[in-house]
Amino acid sequence: MTQSAGTPSDLAPDTGRRLSTGEKIRFGFGFALFSLLWMTAGTSGSGVLLPQRFDELNIGTPEVILGAMNSVGCVFALIANIVFGALSDITRSRFGKRTPWIVAGGLITAAGYVLAFSSATLVGIVAGWSIVQIGVNMMIAPAVAVLSDRIPENVRGTFSSFYGGAMIVGQSAGTFLGSKFIDAMGVGFVIGAVLFGITGILTVIVWPAERSSKVGSALDDTRQNVRLSPAAIAKSFIPPTRNCRDFYLALAGRLLLIFGWSMVSGYQLYILKKFCGLGKEAAASTLATMSVISMIVLIVCSIVSGPISDKLHRRKIIVAVGSVIIAVGLAIPYVMPTATGMMLFAGIGGVGYGIYIAVDQALNVDVLPNADEAGKDLGILNLANTVGQVLAPVATGAVVAATGSYALIFPIAIASVLVGAAVIMLIRKVA
Repeated sequence: MTQSAGTPSDLAPDTGRRLSTGEKIRFGFGFALFSLLWMTAGTSGSGVLLPQRFDELNIGTPEVILGAMNSVGCVFALIANIVFGALSDITRSRFGKRTPWIVAGGLITAAGYVLAFSSATLVGIVAGWSIVQIGVNMMIAPAVAVLSDRIPENVRGTFSSFYGGAMIVGQSAGTFLGSKFIDAMGVGFVIGAVLFGITGILTVIVWPAERSSKVGSALDDTRQNVRLSPAAIAKSFIPPTRNCRDFYLALAGRLLLIFGWSMVSGYQLYILKKFCGLGKEAAASTLATMSVISMIVLIVCSIVSGPISDKLHRRKIIVAVGSVIIAVGLAIPYVMPTATGMMLFAGIGGVGYGIYIAVDQALNVDVLPNADEAGKDLGILNLANTVGQVLAPVATGAVVAATGSYALIFPIAIASVLVGAAVIMLIRKVA
């Protein structure tokens, strides 16, 4: 059957054929597993266990330590996302171009996490977390590029929802895991390290095997036969410069939304303790309840939003609607600084973030200027996640230090999210 003009293709880019039902199941489960594992491990550490450890180490102001850790880590994340995305585009191996980096990234992340939680000095903690950022982005950049390489255009929203929905479930699961081991942090940290280490391995086992990318293989093409000179390799790292207006709008919109969301979600433990006035045990209990609430709404949203996006052939309006709902969720604890207010944030804000993240990756793939450079370009887009999550604690720490309160972070977060939604709506290429 000939694909009609304007109709999203139902053929896999790498094979030129339709995916079988079994392949769809394996890809969907693999994307979900990938996000769930690394995000659970990362959130339990950065959102709960490491902040609590900073409280107990007495080596400085906890908020300042967290900000320093994330600021330095951001530099390595920025570099790693682009470098490993670009390297995976040009990798030639019998295991494919993405697989080696996904597996290696998980193992490196686990090693960095061990260093971070076993250190009792700021230097050791920052060094460990910087390695974590390198390893995580070594996994993420090529894994997300699989959406462009191997998933048909007409179902990318659905598979994006598997990836994004599981990521948010992982955030909730990580918060729950961290809160349960807040009095036994050693066990919680070990569990996190193991989860990091197996993320890449299990993902590539679950996915249908990637075809060889060696020159002369079944996927051999003109671009692969070009000799990879130093100049050609250097050129592969250059950001898009043609037909890239929508690409940079997607980057800016995502950065603003992630920044706003992370100002609150990344500081939930401190907000509960220092803004809502809860004790350590009450804060941990509330965090556990919030994680369950978030998990429920996010699972529902991830199941629904992606397929609806594919059915309607719409991306940006769904992302914008999710952003507005997030803003409503962020406003609740601002006017209701209680455990109940934070639980309502988890529910309502979680609905909006679930809608957003379920469709966001599909939108990003749709605005790529060049499919042959998907790893590098998606790596650049994924910088919005990293930069937003890193700048948010820095901004939050600065606001708290200047005002002595968490109150002002909520209106700043709301404004950032709404501006991000407006920027996304300026995209022309995607409906």
